[in-house]
Amino acid sequence: MPKSRPQSGDAPNPAFELPRVARAGMRELHPQDGALLLMHFAFRGLVVKADAFLAEQGLSRVHHRLLYAVARAEGISIGQLIELLGVTKQAMHRPLKFLQDEGYVVAERDANQHRSKKLRLTELGARTEKLASAHEREAMELALQTVSANEQDAWRKVMTALARLA
Repeated sequence: MPKSRPQSGDAPNPAFELPRVARAGMRELHPQDGALLLMHFAFRGLVVKADAFLAEQGLSRVHHRLLYAVARAEGISIGQLIELLGVTKQAMHRPLKFLQDEGYVVAERDANQHRSKKLRLTELGARTEKLASAHEREAMELALQTVSANEQDAWRKVMTALARLA
C-alpha cells in the first residue's frame, strides 16, 4: 500500500527540493506526486540538449521521435510507424511530410504491397538523428553512472512497467 503524505518529522521528498519546484512553492498533494515530478524533470533533463540541437535545425522532438524510429526500423511502413508510436494518421502527417520535404526521410512504394510506403532516412536524416540521440545517450549515461548496477536494474523494471501501459 502506498505511503500517505509525509507527516511532520518525515524526511522531505527530494522531488520537492529540486530548485525549480522549491522556488515555485509546490507541495505534495498525493503520495505519487514526487515520482511524477521526478519523471517530468528527468525527461526534461534527458532531452534539453537534444531539443536545443533540433531547434537549431528547425526540428522538434516529434521530428526526432520519427527519425529515431525510422533509423532503428528502416523500411518500416507508415502504418507500422503510426502503430509503433501510438499516434493518429493526422498527427503523423505534418511532421512526416516536413521531414520528407526537407530531405530527412524518403518514402518509397513497397515492391510487394503497392499501397504501402516504406520509410528510410537520407544521409541528412541519419546524421541528424545520430547527433540528437547522442545528446540523449550522454545524459542517460551520466545519470546511470550515479547509481549501482542493482539500482539501474530496478530503474529499468519501473520504466518497463510504465512502457507496457502505453
